[in-house]
Amino acid sequence: MAAAGSGIAFAPFVRAAALAQSSPPCDPARARDWDWLTGNWDVWHRRLKHRLAGSHEWEEFTGKSALWLALGGLGTIDDNIVDIPSGTYRGLTVRAFDPATQRWAIWWLDGRNPATIDPPVRGGFEGDSGIFTGPDTFNGRPVTIRFRWLDIHSARPHWEQALSTDGGTSWEINWENFFTRTATAPTPLLLLPDRNRDFDFLVGAWSVRHRRLRQRLAGSSEWEEFGGTLDNRPVLGGNGNVGDNRFDRADGVHRGIGLRAFESATGDWLSWWLDGRAPTAFATPVRGRFAGGIGTFIGEDDLNGRPVRTRVLWSRITRSSARWEQAMSADGGTTWETNWISDFVRRT
Repeated sequence: MAAAGSGIAFAPFVRAAALAQSSPPCDPARARDWDWLTGNWDVWHRRLKHRLAGSHEWEEFTGKSALWLALGGLGTIDDNIVDIPSGTYRGLTVRAFDPATQRWAIWWLDGRNPATIDPPVRGGFEGDSGIFTGPDTFNGRPVTIRFRWLDIHSARPHWEQALSTDGGTSWEINWENFFTRTATAPTPLLLLPDRNRDFDFLVGAWSVRHRRLRQRLAGSSEWEEFGGTLDNRPVLGGNGNVGDNRFDRADGVHRGIGLRAFESATGDWLSWWLDGRAPTAFATPVRGRFAGGIGTFIGEDDLNGRPVRTRVLWSRITRSSARWEQAMSADGGTTWETNWISDFVRRT
């Protein structure tokens, strides 16, 4: 609901090679920061009709939200239905705690513009409230955006969004939400009957067997193997899905979030990756679609300062299994080196 707006299903994008193998120490209490918001909710909205225009005219409408935890509690994902007067739309939020800064980041993706993840706001909680701020733009104008959560342990938590054009000296509140819980355990929101169904196969809980090349684009033939899990849920009415991933490597456990969204204007899926070891930004997405039972997704990035192209393939898809493969090319896609293969077996 922000003022403005890796790609890989679950394996770290190329920049992950530079990450430490384990996260910095973290206060265990941070993994419980969002427990109070877990579940399903009815939401009452109050939104200013015109922002930063001296308006005092508000509109009211309803919505729904479902939130579940990710990254072992150091992340959350929520899916939203927003019934604005001009027509219902979908949106989702991803939150992640960065142990290095001891702050949460919050990203918003509007289902009407699913190729763009809004700039994050960052902050944390103190007592019964939380404040999160960040730079953004509104109608081409630089602004500071602020989210506040109030009365978070009450029966009716309250969220508000405000904008500032003077660096936070003054604020205009332009959106308020009041939440009423309908279920303590989160369940997916209603799916759209006309949704794109390409990724329906991935919804559910999976055991994963990984095989990963130890060095990429270096002529290496040394692989490591390890297990993991994926728990994947539909969002955006089924025109998106979000996966919570666990990797059980020999040097330690780490986690990540894979986010996919369908762009109806182009017929493409975009796929982003957020690495739980350094959850400060989503990696550059890969983009593509399915044909003949195989999904092909390609994106541009760099490896150790070297421009590369990354390709993701989904294949061998059945009701109970699937394969994911990542490859890289240093010659613009003429040749490819496969560096990660993951085989999925459905748990539920």
